[in-house]
Amino acid sequence: MQETSVLLSLAAVFAIALVSPGPDVALVVRTAVHQGRRAGLLSALGLACGILIHGILVLTGVALLVSRSPILFDLLQLLGASYLGWLGVGAVGSWFRRGQGDRGTLGGELSSSRLGPWLRGLATNLSNPKALVFFLALLTGLIPADMSAAGKFGAAAILFGMGLGWFSLLGLVLTRASNQQRLLRAAPAIDLACGLVFLLVALGLAGRLLAPGLWQ
Repeated sequence: MQETSVLLSLAAVFAIALVSPGPDVALVVRTAVHQGRRAGLLSALGLACGILIHGILVLTGVALLVSRSPILFDLLQLLGASYLGWLGVGAVGSWFRRGQGDRGTLGGELSSSRLGPWLRGLATNLSNPKALVFFLALLTGLIPADMSAAGKFGAAAILFGMGLGWFSLLGLVLTRASNQQRLLRAAPAIDLACGLVFLLVALGLAGRLLAPGLWQ
């Protein structure tokens, strides 16, 4: 019963975090608008897989070791900021190129394969060190060290299931036929808004890394 209560608390806190605007939401929105339902759902699956990996790293103690290694953690922040910044530049670039016949393309594409949206979703979640810090705080604060293996498995399943459910729902809603024309007309504004989200997160990460005194 105690572990059930812990898992319910985890689900409640994570639900609030999931619906908060951020790079993950921005990615699903852009992908669904530009590339359709299948790509939107694949990006949702990629994000959920990233969430699962973060959860496993924390639950197994690997993430704690990473966070205690300043050089390694700084390197992860630099890589994460670079990738999110690349996505941001691609999105803002699409806004600048509006009306030039490139509708349907997506700046920051990782791969031309059918699994490209999944890879982009996975990379977007894993490249955000703020997500690692969040899961460290969330899971170490709620999950007891002596929790059973079944309980930890349940925690990982909750993170994956809720992430997949929310981002898939977002992709499905955005790709409903009744919404498509409105969203296509709004695509340039969506590109700009999502690009700014990516760039702000990237600049925040880079700022904390390169000029920590300014961000304290």
